Amino acid sequence: MEAWRILATALLTVSGVIGILLVMARARERTGRGSTVAVTGLVGLTALAVAAVLTLTTLPAVGAWTLSGAIALTVSVLALAS
Repeated sequence: MEAWRILATALLTVSGVIGILLVMARARERTGRGSTVAVTGLVGLTALAVAAVLTLTTLPAVGAWTLSGAIALTVSVLALAS
């Protein structure tokens, strides 16, 4: 496996986990219900797992780095806006 795939997946995973935690915190603030937070976290984790597997296996270099960069940028903006 190429090193760039591993690096892109690592960037995607780290920023994705932080993003999931931010979204879960927002869901908790808005609803106050634990079940909503759990469903939000599960959906986010599933989407992140699919994106990570695609980055590791099938996405071309441009697609993998674009996906990783877009997620990292979105999470950075969400973290600054919180």
